[in-house]
Amino acid sequence: MTNSALIRPAWTPATIALMVIGFMVFWPLGFAMLAYILWGDRLGDFKREVNRATDNVFAGCRRHSRSMRHGRSGNIAFDEWRENELRRLEEERRKLDEMRSEFDEYLRELRRAKDQEEFDRFMADREARKARGDTSGSEAGEEA
Repeated sequence: MTNSALIRPAWTPATIALMVIGFMVFWPLGFAMLAYILWGDRLGDFKREVNRATDNVFAGCRRHSRSMRHGRSGNIAFDEWRENELRRLEEERRKLDEMRSEFDEYLRELRRAKDQEEFDRFMADREARKARGDTSGSEAGEEA
């Protein structure tokens, strides 16, 4: 910890003021500030110990889930059935992904054709107005 910090685990005017305000507002805040002043230097070690303990607990969970993910249930028949089902599901997923990409391509082509039709209609209307010498149609189109 740096000594230049305004709020540090030491008896500074700022920490004393925060402790007093904490007691006036809500007494557990005052006790929390007092605990920080008294034992705040040990928070780094406490945090490291808690992190190490939780890492050890979750490492066991990761090992267990990894072994189940690779199909090591202990029953060979079940493992084979499971692998076959997973392959079948993966093939179904691949087919669905292909169908989805085909449908997306179809929709893109449909939108492009619709846009092209609207653009062609606009160009034909524009050419017809230009041939008639009608400029009021373009002003009406700008207002809409």
